[in-house]
Amino acid sequence: MAKTRHIHQRMSQRGVTERMLEIVTEFGMVQGDKVVLDKKNIDALLIGMEKLKKDFIKVRDKGGLVVVEANDKLITTYNVDSFDRSKKKMRH
Repeated sequence: MAKTRHIHQRMSQRGVTERMLEIVTEFGMVQGDKVVLDKKNIDALLIGMEKLKKDFIKVRDKGGLVVVEANDKLITTYNVDSFDRSKKKMRH
C-alpha cells in the first residue's frame, strides 16, 4: 500500500519501522478505518507462538513427519526417515 509523506514523518518521529507496520497490518484487529494491535493481542499472539515453537520442536525431534492424503482425506502418517526402500531390497 502506498504511504503518504505524513506517515513517513510520523514513523521517523515515533521510531516506527516498516516491519512494525507490516506486523500490525497482518495481525492487528480492524476497527473501522484503523488496524489496532494492542498489548493484550500481542500477549495472546506470543503465547500462541510459544506453543507453536514447542510443536515444531516435537516434529523436528522425530526427524520430520510425512502426511499422505488423497481425495481430501488423510490416509496415513510416518516419520520422514522411517522407511528406506533400499534396506527392504537388501533383506531379500
